[in-house]
Amino acid sequence: MGLVRRSGSNRHRLMGGLVHVLDRLQPSQTTILISTALATGIGAGIGAIVFRWLIEAITRLAFTGGNRVLAFLGAYHVIVIPALGGLLVGPLIYFFAREARGHGVPEVMEAIALRGGRIRPIVAVIKALASSICIGTGGSVGREGPIAQIGSALGSTLGQWLRLSDQRVRNLVACGAAGGIAATFNAPIAGTIFALEVILGEFSGTYFSTVVISSVTASVIGRAVFGDVPAFAVPPYSLVSLWEFPLYVVLGVLAAVVGLFFVLVLYRFEDIFNAWQIPEYLKPAVGGVLIGVLGFFFPHIFGVGYGAIEQALHNGLPLSFMALLLLVKLLATSLTLGSGGSGGIFAPSLFLGAMLGGSFGTVVHTLFPTFTALPGAYALVGMAAVFAAAAHAPITSVLILFEMTGDYRIILPLMLATVMSTFLAERAYAESIYTLKLSRRGIRLLRGRVVDIMEGILVGEAMSVDVETVPMDMPVQEVAHKLTRSHHHGFMVLDENKELYGIVSLQDVEKAMSQGNTENLCARDIATTSLLTVYPDDTLLTALERLDTRDVGRLPVVDPQNPKKIVGLIRRYDIIRAYHRAILRREAIQQRLVHRQLEERPEVDFVELVLDRSSPAVGRRIDEIPLPYDALIVAIRRNGHTMIPHGNTVLKPGDHITVFAEKHCVPEVQRCFVSF
Repeated sequence: MGLVRRSGSNRHRLMGGLVHVLDRLQPSQTTILISTALATGIGAGIGAIVFRWLIEAITRLAFTGGNRVLAFLGAYHVIVIPALGGLLVGPLIYFFAREARGHGVPEVMEAIALRGGRIRPIVAVIKALASSICIGTGGSVGREGPIAQIGSALGSTLGQWLRLSDQRVRNLVACGAAGGIAATFNAPIAGTIFALEVILGEFSGTYFSTVVISSVTASVIGRAVFGDVPAFAVPPYSLVSLWEFPLYVVLGVLAAVVGLFFVLVLYRFEDIFNAWQIPEYLKPAVGGVLIGVLGFFFPHIFGVGYGAIEQALHNGLPLSFMALLLLVKLLATSLTLGSGGSGGIFAPSLFLGAMLGGSFGTVVHTLFPTFTALPGAYALVGMAAVFAAAAHAPITSVLILFEMTGDYRIILPLMLATVMSTFLAERAYAESIYTLKLSRRGIRLLRGRVVDIMEGILVGEAMSVDVETVPMDMPVQEVAHKLTRSHHHGFMVLDENKELYGIVSLQDVEKAMSQGNTENLCARDIATTSLLTVYPDDTLLTALERLDTRDVGRLPVVDPQNPKKIVGLIRRYDIIRAYHRAILRREAIQQRLVHRQLEERPEVDFVELVLDRSSPAVGRRIDEIPLPYDALIVAIRRNGHTMIPHGNTVLKPGDHITVFAEKHCVPEVQRCFVSF
C-alpha cells in the first residue's frame, strides 16, 4: 500500500501550489507526459555531467593529491587510498540511504515492481556521492548502475512532487534511467532500450515515446559537454572470412561461462561479507584494503578500467596478461560490491569481455592468421557477449556496444555471439545479475513485474505425494467400497506395470452402478484414460487452467522423463492452500520492505499495539480516533489475517494495529489505543 507522509514544510506547500496550478490549467495527458519526460531528461543529463565531474575530481584528489600526502608510503600509498574511500562510503550509505549500496539497478527494479516507482529523493544525492567516492578512490566498479539509479530517483521525485499516478511515476523512473545512460555513454538508443528491456522489462508503446524523449534530451545535454564522440575509439574491424562465424559461436559459449561465473562469484562474496560480525559501515573499508593490494600489482583494475579496455581493443596487451586481468578484475569487482561499495557492473562486464575476447582472439589469430581478424575484434564482441550473459539483456548489449564504438561493420558476429551467450546463460541460470539480488530477498520478477502468485509456485511445491491408487483389474464394487471408506472422490488406476492407466472418479462408479450389472466390470472398464497431466515444474496457473479445461477436481503429476509414472496428485484444495501460503509470504515480504525503508529514516517509526478490551479505541471507527496529524494506521491484523484499514473499519479486542508515525507523535499515538 502507498504511504503518504504528511508534512507542513515549505517544500510541500510549494509543490502543493504547483499541483493546484496544474489542476486549474488542466493540461492534456499528452502535454503532461511530454513535459515531465523533458524535465526528467534535463535532470538526468545534468546529473550525468555532475556525476562524471565528481568522479574525475575525486580521482585527481585521491591519487594525485594522495600521492603527495602519502608520499612517505612510497608506491604502497595505492593500498591505503581505496580503504580511505571505503571509510567514507560505508557510513554515507549506512546512515543516509542503504538503497545506494551495490550496483543500483535492482533497487530501481524493486521500486517499479513493488512501490509504484517511488524512490526517496535523497537516494540521488547519496548514490552520486557514494559511487563517485568509490570509483574515484579505486573501487573496481562502473558508472552505469549509479547513473541509472540517479536518473531514476530524479524522475521518481518529479512524479511524486506532482502527485502523479503509479503508472506515470514508473514511466518517469524509466525516463530517468534512459536519460542517465544516454548522457553518460553518448548512447541514446541504448539508453532507451536499457530502460525498456532491463528496468521495465517490457517494450510498450505507452512507455516508448516518453523514454525516447528523455533519452534524446539527456543525450543532447551530454554531447554539449562531453562532445559527440564514441566512448571507445575502435579500429575498423570487420568479418574477415565466413569461417570466423563458428569461432564467434565458441566465443559466445565462453562468454556465457564467464558471465555466469561473474554473477555467482559476486553474490558469493556478498554472502561472505554479510556473515562477518563487524559493523556494516566498516566493511567497505576492509574491501578497499584488499582492492588496494590487488591494484598495487595490477593498477588496471582500479576504477572503471576503460584504459585497459582500449588497449585490448587496439591489440596492445599480451595473451597471458589479459587472461590474468580477467581473473583479477572479477575478484576486484566482487570485493568492491560484496563488501558494500557503490557502483555499476556494466563497465566490469565490458572489461571481463574485452579480456576474454582479446585472449581468445590472440589464440585463434595465432592458429589461423589468414582467415581471422585481429584480437581486438574478438575483444569488442566479447564485451557485449559477457554483459548480455550476466544481465540477460542481448538487445541492450548489441546496441550499446554499437553506439559506444560507432562501428557497424562487425555487427553480425556481435549479434551471433551475444545471442548465443544469452541463450546459454538463461538456461544455465534463470536469474540475471540484477534479478538475483531481488530473488534472494524473496522478490521474483518476470519481465519487470512481480510474478503473479499462481505463476510463482510450482506444482511440485503444492502437490500431494501420498497418492492412493487402484489396480486396473479391481472390481467396481471394491472400488466403490474403497471410495466410501476413504471419502476420496477418485483414484488413479495403474496397469500391470504400476504405470498410469487412467483415473476413476466417484461419478464414474455411480454411473456404472446406476446401469446395473457391475459384477463383471473392473476399474479399467469405467476409468477415464484420456487424461490431462502436469509436471512437477509446471506452475499452479498451468495446473488450474488444465483443471478448468475439463472441469475436473484433480490432476495426476507425472515424471517428465516418463509420463506414465505418477509422482503426485494436484487438487483444487492443494492449489488453494498453496495460494494462501504464498499470499502470507508476500505480505511478510512487503512488511520487511517497509520496515527496511523505515530503518533508513530515523525521523519516523512503526508503532505496533495489541488492543485489549479496555482500549479506548475498541468499538470505534478509525475515522473517529483522534490520531495526530503525522500518524497513519497502515495495517490491522485480525484472526491471522492482515486487513487494509479504512475510515469505517471498526476496531475490535485482539486487533494488532500497526501505525506509521513521526517519532515525536508516538506518545500521543499510544494514548489513542492504550488505557493508562
